Amino acid sequence: MKVLKQTILLLGIFFQAYAANSQILTPIKWSTNVNGKYIEATAILEPGWHLYSQHNKDFPFPTKFIFDSTSLFSGNQQVVDFNDFDFFEEPPSVTEFVKEFDMELSFFKDEVTFRQEIKNWNQENITLEAEVEFIVCNDEMCLPPEYLNLSWDIQGSPNESNLLTENNLKSDKKSDENVVASEDEPVLEGLLGIFGEGMFWGFFAIIMPCIFPMIPLTVSFFMKQSKNRSEGIRKALTYGISINIIYVALGILVTVLFGADALNALATNPWFNLAFFFLFVIFAISFFGAFEITLPSKWVNGSDNLASKGGLLGIFFMAFTLALVSFSCTGPLIGTLLVRASQSGEILAPTMGMLGFSFALSLPFMLFAAFPSWLQSLPKSGGWMNSAKVVLGFLELAFALKFLSTADMVWQYHILNRELFIAIWAAISFITAMYLFGGFRLPNDSKIEFLGVGRMLLGSMFLIISFYLLPGIFGAPVKIISGFPPPLHYSEKYGSESSNSGSEIIDHLTFNNDLQGAIDFAKKVNKPVMIDFTGWGCVNCRKMEEQVWTDSKVKNMLSNEVVLVSLYVDERIYLPEDDQYISKISGKEIKRVGQKWSDFQAENYNANAQPYYVLLDPNGGYEPLNGSASYHPDPKIFINWLNEGINKFQSL
Repeated sequence: MKVLKQTILLLGIFFQAYAANSQILTPIKWSTNVNGKYIEATAILEPGWHLYSQHNKDFPFPTKFIFDSTSLFSGNQQVVDFNDFDFFEEPPSVTEFVKEFDMELSFFKDEVTFRQEIKNWNQENITLEAEVEFIVCNDEMCLPPEYLNLSWDIQGSPNESNLLTENNLKSDKKSDENVVASEDEPVLEGLLGIFGEGMFWGFFAIIMPCIFPMIPLTVSFFMKQSKNRSEGIRKALTYGISINIIYVALGILVTVLFGADALNALATNPWFNLAFFFLFVIFAISFFGAFEITLPSKWVNGSDNLASKGGLLGIFFMAFTLALVSFSCTGPLIGTLLVRASQSGEILAPTMGMLGFSFALSLPFMLFAAFPSWLQSLPKSGGWMNSAKVVLGFLELAFALKFLSTADMVWQYHILNRELFIAIWAAISFITAMYLFGGFRLPNDSKIEFLGVGRMLLGSMFLIISFYLLPGIFGAPVKIISGFPPPLHYSEKYGSESSNSGSEIIDHLTFNNDLQGAIDFAKKVNKPVMIDFTGWGCVNCRKMEEQVWTDSKVKNMLSNEVVLVSLYVDERIYLPEDDQYISKISGKEIKRVGQKWSDFQAENYNANAQPYYVLLDPNGGYEPLNGSASYHPDPKIFINWLNEGINKFQSL
């Protein structure tokens, strides 16, 4: 299933085939259709290519549909309404962790249909127009972003099915059921992961001061109130099952209230992520002892009264009372789990998360009822439980930072770059270690007479993590936290406006998106120009920069023997209106800087994949000195290509 990981060693072989057959690639075809009350956009991909989901958080190029406002409004009058203007419905996608981006990415293969429900419109015949923005990749390369105009001609009632005028190419579509069926496996894996995360938080909840002392008390109560041991075990099992029912019902409630579309939107919406950041900070402050998050006392008293009636219903309300009374401890954990489950985009995720949480929480009640002698092995309640709360508070702060980072990257403010993110995490880890070593106390802590073995080992672990993270501030990969901090290109060194190129690892003047400036400078210093067709979202571009360009010989040649210009084919900045034009190659309107460079690459070199490198004589136009180069992990091959072009330039 993990195609990217399984084929990474074959990229060199693929490169040789690609380099020998450089051409314009068109691996995707789009069509549009009206199906009942839905408008649909279908993408058909050639084998081996994939299209990214709309809901990839932190990823700069998710598929995006932007409606032309003139087709939605007539003057100030809105003429059409959708369920969700931001996202089309999409089937489940394949999700894999891409280590080059330090994140999980969701994508589609073969064929995918995006659907948007039309709620109503106030005229009989309308034409809707939208622009779809997307990139497609295979295991070797990603093509530049494309911006394709789509249109739907809608006639009559929204309950009638009308075939639209299709955009570009027609196709026979598969049913949505077939698409969904092909993605069942990754969906199941994702839900199992959420179930496991729920168990993780559930086991943490057990050691909270609101839960842990209740285990022996509750088990003893059932054993004393039962005629024999088997009856006590049955009551404890009923109690445990009741806990599962209560928390799973909470997960179902979240799903019903928000729905699948809203859960998907949580992952990328910066305002939601900012709200979650503040929510997690509040959770952390609560765990530190500043205040407690409690539910109304009427709820607790009412549930306790019902629990006293006995029978199965009484046992259920005993479990419900536990859930209410322990909310000050479990509430932040449940909130953390539900937020993270909601951001997965899976409709069953909150339910599965709560099932895992409740299973872990109820397990000790059932096990100790079955084996009451185990109760003697439990540690005594004490100050260590509040220490566990404080440590969880520090973890909540660390998680909170991830949501703030997501919002920052969506808005591209560069307030929380990679270096600052890792520095804060290192500080949190160090402060946690100092707390565990007894360096300071918080309001609800008891005095530490001596340092226990467990506390010492846990503190040492956090101290080691803090030291491990320190090199990450200066560019080290820190792989054990991959997926949490911003990617390498979102950093002060590589991601700021003044120095925002991965090629800045080369210690010389690098021109970004300024081809003419590079040519003019190359004429003055009498050096060849090396054009680097690259992209912010290009995996293999980053691999070349990190694996090949860091070679001492390559670095020296790029720094001293050529003038390097990086042209970003996925740069979203709009060109001035006077510089916008219609492409001679594709006939499309070129409105963005990235489109300009992609069109330039296609027109002059009959290629549209990245990375793609050419060496030019600054006085000789755009004709390459010695062909082109592309991705290959062996620095020797790149050095040979550079030497050949530089020698040819010097012989002119």
